[in-house]
Amino acid sequence: MDAAQLAGNWAAVRRRVDAACRAAGRDPAEVEVLPVSKTFGPEAVRAAMALGLRRFGENKVQEIRDKAAALADASIAWVVIGHLQTNKAKDVARLASEVQSLDRLELAQALHQRLQALGRNLDVLVQVKTAREDTKSGLPAQELPAFLAQLQAYPTLRVRGLMTLATLSEDEGEIRACFRQLRELRDRCAADGHALPRLSMGMSADFPLAIAEGATEVRIGTAIFGRRS
Repeated sequence: MDAAQLAGNWAAVRRRVDAACRAAGRDPAEVEVLPVSKTFGPEAVRAAMALGLRRFGENKVQEIRDKAAALADASIAWVVIGHLQTNKAKDVARLASEVQSLDRLELAQALHQRLQALGRNLDVLVQVKTAREDTKSGLPAQELPAFLAQLQAYPTLRVRGLMTLATLSEDEGEIRACFRQLRELRDRCAADGHALPRLSMGMSADFPLAIAEGATEVRIGTAIFGRRS
């Protein structure tokens, strides 16, 4: 990993995020960038840490496990952003600081059980399906209010907000509609007493649209680390 290239990429991403915020009439301080290090090795994470980054998004628990072992001397907050199987709950409870892909009660129960045994709490975002593709994971939007009520039975899970993946499309209107749906869901739930301040939405290809629709965090991999092999 070329340290100078990585530093340039990170600075460029932050400039683009700030510009998208200003274009939307928002304060750039309102939007965080989560670097997504999936498929890149420990050396890439260590290079990013030299830039002051400490939170990294990963799709697969196995990658977190491997990188956490290789970077045991470093203080890193690992964030699970990929679809999560219940049989991975033990490793997630032990290693992750946050899960952004909570989408079903079975997973909540498994995580809660493991967290209780460890005496830990975990920040979580509920992943909501707003895209039309069958391949996209997430809780059906109409089930969100009931799911939030059910999650109150699991105090080790600190629900901080919502996450979504937009439809893969050339139509900016369709992409924005996915992000808008998540924001509107959040606002309706807030009116019912569920505080969900965080909206994790937008990636390298579409984050300006997400910011325009209210994202508080964008998940950026390719634009920071480069194209994956």
